[in-house]
Parts: sequence; structure tokens; C-alpha cells
Amino acid sequence: MTSHLEEKYQASWQERQTFAENMQPLIGQLYRNKGIEISVYGRQLLNASPIDIIKAHKSVALHEASKLRLRESFPFVEAISKMELAPARIDVGKLAYSYLYLGKANDLSIEQYLEKELSVESRENTGQKSQDVVLYGFGRIGRLLARLLIERAGPNATLNLRAIVLRPSKGADDLEKRASLLRRDSVHGAFNGSITIDKENNVIKANGAFIKVIYANSPAEIDYTAYGINNALVVDNTGIWTDEEGLGQHLKSKGVGKVLLTAPAKGDIKNIVYGVNHDMILASDKIISAASCTTNAITPVLKAINDEYGIRNGHVETIHSYTNDQNLIDNYHPAPRRGRSAPLNMVISTTGAAKAVAKALPELKGLLTGNAIRVPTPNVSMAILNLNLKKSTDKAALNDYLRNISLNSPLQNQIDYTASTEIVSSDLVGSRYAGVVDSQATIVEGDRAVLYIWYDNEFGYSCQVLQVMLEMSGITVPSLPHK
Repeated sequence: MTSHLEEKYQASWQERQTFAENMQPLIGQLYRNKGIEISVYGRQLLNASPIDIIKAHKSVALHEASKLRLRESFPFVEAISKMELAPARIDVGKLAYSYLYLGKANDLSIEQYLEKELSVESRENTGQKSQDVVLYGFGRIGRLLARLLIERAGPNATLNLRAIVLRPSKGADDLEKRASLLRRDSVHGAFNGSITIDKENNVIKANGAFIKVIYANSPAEIDYTAYGINNALVVDNTGIWTDEEGLGQHLKSKGVGKVLLTAPAKGDIKNIVYGVNHDMILASDKIISAASCTTNAITPVLKAINDEYGIRNGHVETIHSYTNDQNLIDNYHPAPRRGRSAPLNMVISTTGAAKAVAKALPELKGLLTGNAIRVPTPNVSMAILNLNLKKSTDKAALNDYLRNISLNSPLQNQIDYTASTEIVSSDLVGSRYAGVVDSQATIVEGDRAVLYIWYDNEFGYSCQVLQVMLEMSGITVPSLPHK
């Protein structure tokens, strides 16, 4: 016989599921029709399942004194769907919580409150246009960028993936194999949607995106205008060229406007960590680097710490998943130690991330050392920051500060925060943040602090790259509410 408590729980669950199912199409329509991305306390809901929407709401209790119920947030999503807004990232969780629990309503209706909090210019007034994008190379980062761009495809897409460039292949089934790698991923799971190929025209069709596959040995061989591609942003994922001379080859191809490198750059090319120094990007810049995954993971946290406490010096130790340049089994490798089997060994290596931080955060130049250990995991890495601060603090205060930064600061899209005592690396696969502060591992003693930062070195980094792409394209997508 069903107990009263059981019936109550089942009724509550059914209510949550119903609201999540009703919310799901509104979230999709808001993005497809208006370019609005809905989130709940930083958890993106675009293409989320009803269960994911429920879990995002549940996470609010980790940060606030009260729960946020779906029946409470649903009217806000519904009201936003009826508003005329420019493209933006809107955290409906923060809006609803502030209205319901923090006394910010001031006797306003939900509609009046949202009009006040979300007053932004219309898209027509911003002058924003969609940007053609070409992925030059289709390895791990290239395919994840493709997924991110495809999930945002549609009539109001700001970044349009128009083409992928590959080296010529002798195999007749190359296109099928490339599509299969996009469709299935051993780490990140199955592609969320439909992928088909048009072999006759060398096209991959995915969730409404029509992607031309171009085979070429070098940028010099390609005329993008022949495919209707103009003023494109070429994202070079190959790692072959890292200086201005090499990357400048792309600019000689017809139809190319700018180039973004998904690796640290050499010479005078700007290395950008979005959220920290993206304001350095000028409309006149033709070649930009999105730095490395590790640099993106640690720089936002280092900036936050330096802003509040000051950093005298420190050491960064990266515990990094093995990468494609290592060997599966013992074999010759030109770099020290990397010839040994990656799935079987921890391998001491080097990292330039500590020095690279100074390119994004000049005030830390010469203050950090760094090293790396490659470990037998395919994805998700950790950076351990051992810092000597300019003023003393304690664990609770430092963690509370970083938690607030992750929720209510310009770095809220770069820094995530967890208080879980059970989290392990595989739990972070698919994290969209540059880095995640593991507060349970924080060590503080006076002016010395040790911080542990998780990061999905593939997907989290790709999300950072996407933000740099938007900035280079002159596309502004504000995060609302501002606080």
C-alpha cells in the first residue's frame, strides 16, 4: 500500500517533470527565434532534457538558503518568451530567486521586473550580423567546436559553421568516417541530433547546419568565395602553425577575414583568455590565439585571487590527461619521456602555462613557475595552485570569496565552484567552464594557499574558444542579470 509520504513525493516529482517538459520548448524557441540562451545559476538549459532542467534547479539549493522550484521559475521563462530582446545569456534562476526571495520585486509584476532587469537594445540597433566560420582541422577540439556551433545553428545564429578543411585522403569513405567521429565520441558521448552526409557534394548535414567539407594540402589552395563563404573567421585547430608567418597563410585565401589559433601563439600574436583580457581584441586584429586549455583554466582564478589578496609568487602543477602527441605503447618520441605508453604511465612533462599567464595577466609576470604530469586518463585535468599571498586569510573566507566570484562576477562564465566531497575527474566531462574550484581540497595557512582547479581540457576549453570567436566577430552577447 502506498504511503502518504510516497504519494506526496511522486506528486511533487510529476509536477517538476511537467513544468520541465513545458519549459523545454520555450527555451528552444527563445534561442532559435531570438538568440536568447537560458540558464539556471550558470547551468545552461539550451538543448537540455527535462531531467537536466530539474537537476539545474536542484543545484540552486547548493548556493542559496532556499530552493527554487520549477513552478516558481516557469512564469519567468514564459514572460521572457513574450518579450522583444536582443541576443543574450539570461540566468532565469537568478532573476526568479532575486524576485521571490531577495526582495527585489518592489511591488513590480514579473513582467515589469523583467523589463527593468533585461532592458537591452534590440538586435537591429546593435548592428550585429552572423559570421561565417571555417574549421581548419577536425581533431578533438575541431569536432567539439563543431558540436557547439551546431547546437546553436538556426536562423538567428551569430556564428555559422560553413566549412571544415581537411587534408586530402586516399580513402573513398573519408567523409563517412569524419561524420562518424562527429556522431560518436568515446569521451563526450553521442552527438545530440541527426547527422547525414551528401557524398556527391562533400557536405555534412547536422541539425540544420549545412557544412561543406573541403580537402586541401594548404590554405593557398582554397578559394572560399567559390563556396559562398565571405569574410570568414578561420579557426586553425591543426597546431601546425603558431606564428604570424604560418597563420598568415590563411589570410591570403579568398574569403578569409580573420584567423583564430586554438593553441598558444609565438611572437607578438595576442594570447587571449576570455573573461580576463578579451578587451585587448581590436577590430583591426587579424590573427589571435585562444592560448592553451591550462592557461584558460588557471588565469581567471589567479586574477580573482590576485585582485582580492595579491600574489607574491607561486607554483602551478598540472595533472593533465594524456594527449594525442603521446604514444599508446612504448615507441620513439622526440620529447623526453613522452615515448612511454600514455595509458600505462604517469609522465613528467613541461607546461608553458605558468609563463603564459603573464600574457593575459601582466601583473603576474615572473611570479609563477610550472610543471606538468601526464596521467592515464583521456580527458579532464587538474591544476594545483600553490600560492604565497600578500595578505593572510583562512579556508572559509577564501572559499566563500571564490564561490561568490563564480556566481556574481564578470568571471561567472569562466569559474565554477563545487563543494562536493565525492567529485572525481569523470564527473567533470562536459563542463562548460574554464575551471572548477574544488573547495573541499582548498588548503590555507596564513598567507599560503593551495587551490585545486578541475577543468575539462577539451570541452571547457572549446567553450572559451567560442567566446573568443564571438569577440573577434564583433558579436556582443551580454550575460543578464549583471549581478
